[in-house]
Amino acid sequence: MRRVMMTASALALGATAATAGGIERSGQSVGILFEQGNYVEFNIGRVRPEVSGTQQIPVSPLSPAGVGSGDMAEDYTTMSLGLKMKVNDRIDAALIIDEPVGADVSYPITGYLYGGSTADINSYATTALMRYKFDNNISVIGGLRAIRTNGTVHLFNGYDMSSSSETDYGYVLGVAWEKPEIAARVALTYNSAVTHDFTANENGAETSFETEIPQSLTLEGQTGVAKDTLVFGSIRWVDWSAFQIAPTNYMANPANVYKDPLVSYDNDSITYTLGVGRRFTENWSGAMFVSHETGKDGYAGNLGPTDGSTAVGLAATYTRDNLKITGGVRYVMIGDADTEIPAALVAPCPDGDCGTFGKFTDNHAVAVGLRIGYSF
Repeated sequence: MRRVMMTASALALGATAATAGGIERSGQSVGILFEQGNYVEFNIGRVRPEVSGTQQIPVSPLSPAGVGSGDMAEDYTTMSLGLKMKVNDRIDAALIIDEPVGADVSYPITGYLYGGSTADINSYATTALMRYKFDNNISVIGGLRAIRTNGTVHLFNGYDMSSSSETDYGYVLGVAWEKPEIAARVALTYNSAVTHDFTANENGAETSFETEIPQSLTLEGQTGVAKDTLVFGSIRWVDWSAFQIAPTNYMANPANVYKDPLVSYDNDSITYTLGVGRRFTENWSGAMFVSHETGKDGYAGNLGPTDGSTAVGLAATYTRDNLKITGGVRYVMIGDADTEIPAALVAPCPDGDCGTFGKFTDNHAVAVGLRIGYSF
């Protein structure tokens, strides 16, 4: 039961990160360290978000109130590769390559003020982990992570920015308890922040700015509750209030009256996940789960007009000898969000609140994933 069920629950938990936490695309799980023996896995996911809103104020005859933004969130693919090796009876090591953050924004030209605006964030992370097991079912986890990130932005008003590609480093710390005979495990993992110092090209001018990939804390757990039945869940906090993209000339532009960054979040995010898995035959098992990401309140940025989410998902695993193939699907109900009227249109605004510019409601995403794992 342990080998079959843990894979279904791991995919279900991992899939929850597909559209979570603003630009987060990886839940940074350390679950691979708990696979038996030597193990390698490949993951691929495809996400199809649909995010659109309605302009609340008239800007010009060609951009009236009531015009729709069109779907501004592009489909995207995520991939990761993991290798776990048993060093000896007490030490396990793992290497993970994944995409921790990303963005694919493209407003169609519909008359909506931000029509034609685009934004892309690309990242790749390599994480080296090690686990040391004590005699009392307690283990400690540590590791180093290198993240390479770059991005580009084009706004409707002619502003363009492209950043350099920067590689910087952070660390992972964790502790876990497990009782293998009932497939029970609890793991608490901390991922440090990673700070990038970018060189930027802003409409031909070379500038610089700093961005922090935020720290996070994840509590994951699972336990057998009946024959062939497993309950699992997680709570994940990410320090998104520390994240912003604030290029020098963009912030200094007199039209940016209130010095609002290109992207920022007022509050952190907490994502809750709860699910149940069951083995149906010696080869087949399945899992279903629900997750909820808390909203951040306040206005959302025009390059990320969402606020929290609720999702439901299913996963199934086929096991044959040393091979495990898991597929999963998740439907995400994206939280409604309001964006703020640009200060340049109405400044000065009373109390710094310019009012609502766009209302984004009734949006959703569909995510599918495939994991192929092999023990050797």
